[in-house]
Amino acid sequence: MDVVFKTEQGRFNYRVAGVLMQDGHVLIHKNVDDTFWALPGGRVKISEESQIGLQREFQEELGMNVQIERLLWSVENFFEYNGTHFHEIGFYYQVTTNYDYEINTKPFYGMEGERLIYKWIPISQLDEVELYPEFLKSEIKDIPYYPKHIVVKE
Repeated sequence: MDVVFKTEQGRFNYRVAGVLMQDGHVLIHKNVDDTFWALPGGRVKISEESQIGLQREFQEELGMNVQIERLLWSVENFFEYNGTHFHEIGFYYQVTTNYDYEINTKPFYGMEGERLIYKWIPISQLDEVELYPEFLKSEIKDIPYYPKHIVVKE
């Protein structure tokens, strides 16, 4: 069971995401019905460590084994999506993989069918993409040496 619950005021999410970079590109994804992109990842399950949850998400969504390099950001994210107020706690990790892939900037589907679209985007073009949370556009260009705590309020 995912760590998510609903109240009259909104929804709480516990999410993990991975920053996978290769050859000046970063991997992003989006729901086919959305206009915006995010980093790959998903919800953590009850009693699951965040790093294990992120590895599980990459395996489920892309069939890819990733290694967790380090925590980059802990994020308190407050936003509205489809008319619902969200309070999301997120851990964003730098990840690597030994998976043999070719950087291709054309969108592609993952292992879960046509629900999610993935794309490698040049880091230099992040400002041209609707990417949330928005702090990622600048932070990915200048990865911190130490983990940062970030609060995002719309």
